[in-house]
Amino acid sequence: MRNKRTPVAAPCGSWASPVGGDLITAGTVGFEQIQIHHDSSYWIERRPSEAGRCVIVEHADGVCRDILPAPYSARSRVHEYGGGAYFVATAAGGEIFFVNDDDQNIYSLRPGVEPAQITHSTHRRFADLVHDARRNRLICVCENHGVASSLPENTLVAVDLASGAIETLQRGFDFYSDPRLDPGGDRLAWLCWKHPAMPWDSTELWRSPLHADGSTGDAEAVAGGHGVSVFQPQWSPQGMLYFISDDTGWWNIRRCADTGIEQLTRVQNEFGLPQWVFGQSTYAFIDNDHLICSHISAGESRLSLLDITTRQLNTIDTDLVSIDSIRADDRRACFIGASSTAYAAIITLDLPSLKSRCLKSASSDALDDGYLSQGQIIDFSTRHGDIAYAIYYSPANRDFCPLPDEKPPLIVICHGGPTAAADAALDLRKQFWTSRGFALVDVNYSGSTGFGRAYRERLNGCWGVRDVEDCCDAALYLAGRGLADAGRLIIRGSSAGGYTVLAALTFQRTFAAGASYYGISELESLARDTHKFESHYLEKLVGPYPAAARIYRERSPIHHAGRLNCPVIFFQGLEDRVVPPDQAEKMVTALDAKGIPVAYLSFAHEQHGFRRAQTILAALDAELYFYSRLFGFEAAGELQPIEIRHLN
Repeated sequence: MRNKRTPVAAPCGSWASPVGGDLITAGTVGFEQIQIHHDSSYWIERRPSEAGRCVIVEHADGVCRDILPAPYSARSRVHEYGGGAYFVATAAGGEIFFVNDDDQNIYSLRPGVEPAQITHSTHRRFADLVHDARRNRLICVCENHGVASSLPENTLVAVDLASGAIETLQRGFDFYSDPRLDPGGDRLAWLCWKHPAMPWDSTELWRSPLHADGSTGDAEAVAGGHGVSVFQPQWSPQGMLYFISDDTGWWNIRRCADTGIEQLTRVQNEFGLPQWVFGQSTYAFIDNDHLICSHISAGESRLSLLDITTRQLNTIDTDLVSIDSIRADDRRACFIGASSTAYAAIITLDLPSLKSRCLKSASSDALDDGYLSQGQIIDFSTRHGDIAYAIYYSPANRDFCPLPDEKPPLIVICHGGPTAAADAALDLRKQFWTSRGFALVDVNYSGSTGFGRAYRERLNGCWGVRDVEDCCDAALYLAGRGLADAGRLIIRGSSAGGYTVLAALTFQRTFAAGASYYGISELESLARDTHKFESHYLEKLVGPYPAAARIYRERSPIHHAGRLNCPVIFFQGLEDRVVPPDQAEKMVTALDAKGIPVAYLSFAHEQHGFRRAQTILAALDAELYFYSRLFGFEAAGELQPIEIRHLN
């Protein structure tokens, strides 16, 4: 039993904590894309300790083993964000096909044999692989960067496994995803969409018969269209096409029956996700009459069984708040799950008994609950009179408490996307701050997913306004309740969240400091120069470019640096193609000219999102050092000093 002692009163931010950057990076991995085959489960592990290498792992007979040897890494770069980077071919005895990060070609992987290269392209990328056993080929998404156009061409292709030859099956739309074969290999379904829509705005579900030679026949649109987002088409064991659609304002489950489209769930929950990456799965078939699914309610994921015949949705009792990548057969389900007190893990669920067990946790290091802050979902009124949502974390450290009458500094996190969402799953990067005496709030500002289409569309035309206001209102709400020091409000975010940070620090007067991780400071160049997937994204968030150029300039912090009067620290990967380094560098130059305290850390070999352990560790320590100098507390431990320009 732990010895209890009276916590020591010390300035918030200075508390010694066991949650260091080494704990966050050394033993922690990220999980992606579960697949199952017979008694084996497979997934991808992203390992910061191996420079972000994505390793395919198999669990069989109670043992986990790596089956993708170094230096191979299973990662697709289609749409820049990737996903859908491997496929376990059940009909081929468990042979695995994967996209290799280094050259973006497709390889075959068999036990004990060096991976064999199948495609030999220098300008194509592949994702969302499906095995067509009857025709000895893969069907997948192809992104061709070797075309004459300034933007790559996206198509559905077939890759012959014997020769590596690539045949185009479908073209004409700007984007494709989710090619799915029916159980007999006779029909193909897929999603597609055109600019300026993003996949959470409008997608179309198509299906086509396959001819004997493998070509597609007379394709027909089945569902979706303007203003409707379709997600995860999937064939049932009987060969009926299922999908998720938000045509009622919430992503619910549908199917294509002989009599037309049937709606299987009718709840104000989200069964779908924003398709930033390929290969996401929120439901899986147990048999012809039952499926298991995850859905988001009030900001938390729930796990349920759906009786397809009765339409009865029965929730499975768990403590999980985040559930993803569901796969199942008639005996078990397997998924990625996390609670507010347990790391993300690969979890298998015995379907007859509904008993679960952990196959592997993201970290083997236990965190003493005396240093653990559990997220509390809150809602608050915005200045517009509507409701926004957030997750609040109080400072938590069994060894320390604030000084008398001291309110903790508050870190406001703005998630990226901006069409994404925060959840309350245990995240050591958040515990890094709360265990040192910071309060924290992760804001699901207007535009976030998980709260229905109307909530997502609040941000249309208002990016840089509503997200900023909601983050400010969340901070002021907590300060007003006495849960934060109104003079030490901090805002931090990455990517699109980094833009919200810079816009908040430029156009509002709520915060005393900020941290921008590969954030956007100038919208016009982003509209002109970004990659294809997001090349029209800002038309809905801001306005059509160049017609709305005035609005772009009005909302770009770089053009209003004179209004920025508080310190900022910038972190940037030098190989970032989503938000190029000059976005951060221009802002640093502007702050330099004003004499405002500023720090800038750039990292070679990092792209959009830091993957290397040493980068993650260096960034966290530098950010803590930055705040310690600004707010005058002595951070515990040995921190490497960084240059902070213009700090007296």
